[in-house]
Amino acid sequence: MATIPPQFPFEIRSALRRAASSTVYLLRPIATVTPSLRHSTSKLLRPRAFSSSVKLPTKPPLCTADELHYVTVPNSDWRLALWRYIPSPQAPTRNHPLLLLSGVGTNAIGYDLSPGCSFARHMSGEGYETWILEVRGAGLSTRVSDLKDVQDSAHELSRQIESTAKAAAKEAKATDVTDSAPDVSVVGEASASSWDESKIVARLTATFMRLSERLSGFLSEGQSVFMSAKLFDRIAMLLEDSRLYERFLEIRSKLLSLIESRQNSGLGNQIRELTQRLVNLLDDGQRSVSPQLIDLQERLTSTIEDFQKQLDLIVKYDWDFDNYLEEDVPAAIEYVRAQCKPKDGKLLAIGHSMGGILLYAMLSRCAFEGREPCLAAAATLASSLDYTTSDSALKLLIPLADPAQALSVPVVPLGALLAAAYPLSSRPPYVLSWLNDLISATDMMHPEQLEKLVLNNFCTIPAKLLIQLTTAFRAGGLRDRSGKFYYKDHLSRTSVPVLALAGDRDLICPPAAVEDTAKLFPENLVTYKVLGEPDGPHYAHYDLVGGRLAVEQVYPCITEFLSHHDSA
Repeated sequence: MATIPPQFPFEIRSALRRAASSTVYLLRPIATVTPSLRHSTSKLLRPRAFSSSVKLPTKPPLCTADELHYVTVPNSDWRLALWRYIPSPQAPTRNHPLLLLSGVGTNAIGYDLSPGCSFARHMSGEGYETWILEVRGAGLSTRVSDLKDVQDSAHELSRQIESTAKAAAKEAKATDVTDSAPDVSVVGEASASSWDESKIVARLTATFMRLSERLSGFLSEGQSVFMSAKLFDRIAMLLEDSRLYERFLEIRSKLLSLIESRQNSGLGNQIRELTQRLVNLLDDGQRSVSPQLIDLQERLTSTIEDFQKQLDLIVKYDWDFDNYLEEDVPAAIEYVRAQCKPKDGKLLAIGHSMGGILLYAMLSRCAFEGREPCLAAAATLASSLDYTTSDSALKLLIPLADPAQALSVPVVPLGALLAAAYPLSSRPPYVLSWLNDLISATDMMHPEQLEKLVLNNFCTIPAKLLIQLTTAFRAGGLRDRSGKFYYKDHLSRTSVPVLALAGDRDLICPPAAVEDTAKLFPENLVTYKVLGEPDGPHYAHYDLVGGRLAVEQVYPCITEFLSHHDSA
């Protein structure tokens, strides 16, 4: 059986450290105009109006569905992509539409890898009008303030994802990922640097002011102080004369005090005055060394720009699991119900990995609030609310998910990291071949489909999302963002039939984790099954959806379950 090598945590940590220094380079862009500043306060699955939605007249090349729809998330500028697959007239007649939810940091492609390996197309062929939701930040979902801009945004995102995937492996081979010291040029005293002091002061002042305003509510007071300290640490590295360090500490202390204080009419002037003193100090420091450094302005400007990009990422990627649960999924469900008009108002749903976790959390919330879920039945693939008793490989990521890490590396560019690692996992000398075992068991996925999955399916993950998901590895299992509501606590009271499938070689969500959650449901409502045989074939995390034998061994199991409850 495949095992995770001991260097796994080190390699992931190294990758994240590189991500922290070059996050913007690694990210696949999100089309955005004006980021939403506040979380929606809407209750989970309450009926809500979606006044603006659209079906694109022309699909972008990336979308292989029959139609591409967009639905607006209430109280947000997010437009979520919904891939729609329409059954043929010859397919069986069904009573309920089917909604597919993907895993963390993935888009719709995992459900539709190719014409011969398409779970979505298979379910459509079985008569189910099938929809795949791409949550915020995934795939073709976009942030635009006007729905008329969605068409252009969708085609641009499609182009970016496809071009990035094609270039990723080549760039990875050509990129030297070893850390190196910056190249600092020196000249004689007569060529001392000439710099735009007023511009530097203005940019630093603006940065400090953003921190004092706590990024319009995105940062708590403690987080603002932490980020300010990080910036000062970076600036201190530019102080060439150690004799000036005491003056630097004095200015730092006063600026931190102002940043922590409440805004008042004189705050801006005080910060600007101290920033001017700080810039003067840095200039004095570089004048006191010989030969003088000519790139101080460039280095200081780069430090400010990198820090501001970090602040922008904190705002741009400001969502967690509960945003998906309370806003994205309900918006999609309401839209699909309105489009398909099932007689009982219910849907069928399938969730892979985090998609299944979302379904579990939805059932728990409905049971807790005493509401009837809008699901006729749900199937989960490789999903669990509690990983504490299992030997999941994801346990090794827990130390990375702390608040300080989230501020230093506000996003995890999963897609870019996997694309960069792919050549080392698929070609000699196969130094990262163990990464493939996390995705697919040996010989279970065609190489072309595995490559498409790795290079096209994965997206960027907000650290806030990762932090919440890691509560599934602590006593009591996954919690809401407040830490007070345990999603597994109320599954015993649900009335929705559930099929829980596990892969025998799943290193991410082992069968033990899937079974632990399945046991929480009433026995008459849950069906638990492990796919795979002792002598093979074996199923890893993605083989349940895209494995070469899934169409013969997995899909019929799901279809039989859904068909029974579709006609009930």
